[in-house]
Amino acid sequence: MLLNFVHWNVDPVMIHLGSFGLRYYSLGFLFAFLFGYLILSRMYKREKVEVKYLDALVLWMFLAVLVGARLGHCLFYEPDYFCTSEHWLEIILPFNLKTGQFTGYQGLASHGAAVAVILMIWLYCRKYKMNAWWVFDRLVIVVALGGAFIRLGNLFNSEIYGVETSLPWGFIFERNGETVPKHPTQLYEALSYLIIFLCCLFAYHKKEGKLHNGRLFGYWLVALFGVRILIEFIKEEQVDFEKGMSLDMGQWLSIPLVLMGVVLVVLSYKGVLKEGIFTEKITTGKNNKK
Repeated sequence: MLLNFVHWNVDPVMIHLGSFGLRYYSLGFLFAFLFGYLILSRMYKREKVEVKYLDALVLWMFLAVLVGARLGHCLFYEPDYFCTSEHWLEIILPFNLKTGQFTGYQGLASHGAAVAVILMIWLYCRKYKMNAWWVFDRLVIVVALGGAFIRLGNLFNSEIYGVETSLPWGFIFERNGETVPKHPTQLYEALSYLIIFLCCLFAYHKKEGKLHNGRLFGYWLVALFGVRILIEFIKEEQVDFEKGMSLDMGQWLSIPLVLMGVVLVVLSYKGVLKEGIFTEKITTGKNNKK
């Protein structure tokens, strides 16, 4: 009967080069930024915004995702370990201070990345005098695609999967010693994020880039984190303190983001959110827009 299920025992390292190994997860992370940059560059070119603004955005985005995702995991999911005098440096150092053993940065949280990116966009737009809602509406399109790549990386790592299932597409994660099929929630999320990406991209092209600022971002928040809330119901607990909770940490962190999305959609329809690309008139460069 078990032959009906998927026996998953893939090495998470795609290429071994001595002590160095290129992991599928790392490759997915790189693909997320590569394809994201290519798609955004076409949008910026189409709307006659200088590429220097995009280059700065990608750099700020890269740093925000890395720092935010790491801090999010350490503070939301394992504060009892990392918020101590003995281990707090391990938030930024990839090894155990007590044993000296290399551990890598095990633990990244998408909610932490989301908070960091929102803060980063606010700072970025203050510096370059850009409309944050315009930036968010385009950025979230590629973020959804990036999320799909990251979840595929989680699949290759045999991590963040679901509870036991009798469905024929259940995965037996043999590298973790599993003997019964589990929901491949990584695939559920990856497929959901891909659909969200395609829908947002379709909306952008249908409107020929002339979106009402903040509206697409609002719908994106509702869709992506709404999906996250639903899928979390069939996920295994990620940390011990989630046992017995009616909603897990991922769901509690997703709820305010869904509510934020609803508020943004309402404000967009009421015409409250400022339109345009820049908040101030730009007087340098040949492709200036207000």
